[in-house]
This record gives sequence, C-alpha cells and structure tokens, in this order.
Amino acid sequence: MTVAPRVSDWKLFVELEAMGYDCAWAADSQMLYSDAYAVLALAAANTSRIRLGTGVAVAPVRLAPVTAHSIATVNQLAPGRVFLGIGTGHTAMRVMGKDPMKAGPFREYLRVLRGLLHGEEVDYLLDGERHDIRFLHPDRGFIDVAHAVPIYVAADGPLALKTAGAYGDGRVCSHNQTRSRLQKSLDVMREGAAAVGRALPDDFHTAALTYACVLEPGESMTSDRVIDAVGPMAAATLHYWWELYQKDGDTSTVAGRCRSLWEEYLAFTEKMEMPLARRYQQVHLGHCAFLPPEERRFITEDLIRATGGLVGTPDEIIAMLREREAMGLDEVTLLPAMAEARRNLGDFAATVIARY
Repeated sequence: MTVAPRVSDWKLFVELEAMGYDCAWAADSQMLYSDAYAVLALAAANTSRIRLGTGVAVAPVRLAPVTAHSIATVNQLAPGRVFLGIGTGHTAMRVMGKDPMKAGPFREYLRVLRGLLHGEEVDYLLDGERHDIRFLHPDRGFIDVAHAVPIYVAADGPLALKTAGAYGDGRVCSHNQTRSRLQKSLDVMREGAAAVGRALPDDFHTAALTYACVLEPGESMTSDRVIDAVGPMAAATLHYWWELYQKDGDTSTVAGRCRSLWEEYLAFTEKMEMPLARRYQQVHLGHCAFLPPEERRFITEDLIRATGGLVGTPDEIIAMLREREAMGLDEVTLLPAMAEARRNLGDFAATVIARY
C-alpha cells in the first residue's frame, strides 16, 4: 500500500505491518507531503518485517548521489527490507509549474543511482564537469549498500520503459492498464535491458498504483463513505488529464466513458480564482491526500471504473486481483485518503487479504 506521508502519523506503517501488508510505499512530493525519507526512517526503526520504500521518489528535485545516500541510510535501519521507487516527477514538478525530468537525463540519473547502490564507483556529470564518485565509508554504519536496494521505475513511455529495463529491478504503472499494454511494456523493457548487455531478470517486479474500498452489503459505489476513502486518488486522474491538456491540448488519455465528466471538470477549473499561470496550485490541492469539497461531484462510478479502482464486494475485488495477477502484475499498492487510511486498509486486510 502507499501512504501520503505525514511525519506525525508514522505509526501507520507499524499498524500496516500488523495488518499483514507486505510492502508500504511513502509518496514523495515536496510541495504536498512530509519528507518521505524522514517518515521511512521512523517506520524502518519501528518495524521488523514489512518492506519499505518510496512511491515514488522524484528524480529532478535531488541529485542522484543524494537519492542514493538517502535510501541507503534507511536501508541501514532495515537492511534488506528497503526498495526505491523512482520517477521523473510528474506531479511534484507540475505543482511548481515545471515539467518532469526529460528521458535522457532520467536515464543518466538511474545509471549513476544504480551504480552507487551497488557499491560501485561511477563517473558523474555535474555542472558540466565529470568526476568519479563513490561512497567513501560504506562499512562504517552510515549507509547500507551491502544489502540490495531494488529500484522500481515509474515508466509508461517507450524511452522511460527502456530505461527501466536497462537500470531497474522493477516497474510501477497505473492499475488500469490492459493486458496487451502490460505485455508490450515488458517487451520494450527487455529491449532496454538488451541494449546495455543485460537480460531482464526473471524476478523483475511489476507493481501498479491504485486504490480500493470494500463495499458494505447494499452499499453504492458512490456512497459518501466510498468517496471519502477513494475520492482523492480518483480525482488525481482529473489533475493528470488537466496537466496534459494545459501543455498542448492533449485529451488522448481521457477515458471514453468520462468525456462528459471531463468537459464538466474543465469548465470547473476555468472558473477557479487563481490565474491560469498559477492555477496548478489550486488544481492539485489535496492531491491523493484529501478531496476538496467542491470536487466531490466529480467522483462518479464512471471515473472509478475508468481509473481501475478496486471498489466492490470482497469476492469482486478478489476476482479483479486474480485477473491482474494473470496479466503479469506482482503487486498492487493502494493509496486511500489519509483521514480514512486506517479504516480503509484495515477493512481490505480483513476481508480481502485474509481470503486471497
């Protein structure tokens, strides 16, 4: 599961371990949440079994050596239980009015990152100058690179997928991808691995970010309780569509069943108080953590189904998970609203995980 990390709420990770969850991802977005690594360090020091990592780290806001040393520091507290999810920073950069990292720099970033996390010396380019760098005291307890830190790359486009194949140990995507798209992505990642003389490992990890809510008997998919739990994550897709539209008018990712909803949402954003040049701040308010009241009307059954939300009875959710497993997914990671996280994830553990 994934948490929008709030440093005062770090005990949630301890509770998730007790609930039986295998992995916990801490979202990384510097203008939205607490520092992911600070929260992960507290979680690492107070758990013993659950795997911990970033979901996903934002490459362009930290130098590659800094990201490597941050996650390796957490690994010192929980050796062998730590992973690094990382991406180009779609939301984290958009909320500052900036574009995500380009494919070329991201590839170079992962090359340096992977080498350092494997205890190697790497050549590193910074400010136009290239120098060899390595961790100087890997055996003095400051960091741990002796125990592997798998790198899970958030990737969808062909260049990012090739980079994931070249330097990643896994890939993160959205949950609503089709079987054919997942298989095509694996083929592209294999190409990327082959280009650097590497075979994609048999244990290459495939994960998908989504959300879930177990319906009570007779409950509607759009009851207030369900919207409270899944609304922020469902609304994040609207934010994504809005960003693409603002960039170049692209609406190709808007789900067909949500076209009329999208038009309503676009009209809603055009009436926002902030000027267009700064409107990204208002659009992303609450992103994946809470749902502004004025956005509740956009959380429809069509949006939930189009975004792949696991909303249904326990039997229906288990069937959805079995289908995704057959498609090649190893893991789904759930991101509920922060205020509902304990109840939402507790219900899922008791009624779905316990029977899966």
